[in-house]
Amino acid sequence: MESISIMVLLAFQIWFCIVRISHGQSIVPGVMIFGDSVVDTGNNNNRLTLVKANFPPYGRDFGSHLPTGRFCNGKLATDFTVENLGFSSYPPAYFSSEAQGENLLYGANFASAASGYWDKTAVLYGAVPLTQQLRNFEEYQDRIKAIAGEENATELIRESIYLLSAGSSDYVQNYYINPLINILKTPDQFAELLLQSFDSFVKNLYNLGARRIGVTSLAPLGCLPASITLFGEGKNDCVTRLNSDAIGFNYMLKAAAEALKKSHPDLKLVVFDIYNPLLDLVQNPSKYGFFETRKACCGTGTIETSLLCNAISVGTCSNASGYVFWDSFHPSEAANKALAGALLLQGIELIS
Repeated sequence: MESISIMVLLAFQIWFCIVRISHGQSIVPGVMIFGDSVVDTGNNNNRLTLVKANFPPYGRDFGSHLPTGRFCNGKLATDFTVENLGFSSYPPAYFSSEAQGENLLYGANFASAASGYWDKTAVLYGAVPLTQQLRNFEEYQDRIKAIAGEENATELIRESIYLLSAGSSDYVQNYYINPLINILKTPDQFAELLLQSFDSFVKNLYNLGARRIGVTSLAPLGCLPASITLFGEGKNDCVTRLNSDAIGFNYMLKAAAEALKKSHPDLKLVVFDIYNPLLDLVQNPSKYGFFETRKACCGTGTIETSLLCNAISVGTCSNASGYVFWDSFHPSEAANKALAGALLLQGIELIS
């Protein structure tokens, strides 16, 4: 009986959200996005870093058919999420020319490709560290107060949804290739280090007024085309060791999130499981209309990302819709759409 009541309540909540969207209303006043390349929409474009995506063929299937700084051929999973929430435009990248005036009244994107929970990962690649992203958010609050007044700004900050994607760069672009770390720390010890930053980030964001926070788990890191190329020992299968590390981190992440909710009763904190939906795309591609999971669309599909994925990369596919991965680290738009759909029900708590 209890399960039936929960399903009825869930159905009502979904129906209520659909009605609001159909009437041109967004479900929440704004969306704030933090993290790494999975959600970055252009904050690295003008930074002194090699990790950027503001050139073709990135963005070729986006609305404008132009590169925006998104590490994808089109929309990110967060873009679809923003649309699902009823917004007609996306939170502007904080360092873009669009991040001004009324454009900031619906949120902002502070993410930076190659950033992670550990600030040293971001520093290694010239990205914006997560701690600096928080400081940028503080600055954003002052700007909003100046535009909309303190009362409206306070409501925006309190009622908005906050999304965080981090951790993949810490492992794939730092821990696994840095003997100074992986010799001294086991994967679990490294996870503990990252989760200290996660705990601090959520507490600081809470103190700045956030009450609805969603954080993505680690993806199946061993299934990324680049991971298979670099760590697969010549095989074409997902690297079990890397996937096991991701599972271990995700278990610890959920425990850390539960502890934070207990100590902050008015905090809505959801850990989005990205691991299983993406793994299912890789293991059962035909079920979702995909045919290629080992290779990405860009170039040879085995190692290219960022500057290596460019307009003259040899072998880039003409249609990315059948590929789970766009470049060797990031999902295609088609995969992002499937992932966003899988995550939609997981986040119902954030809008209820």
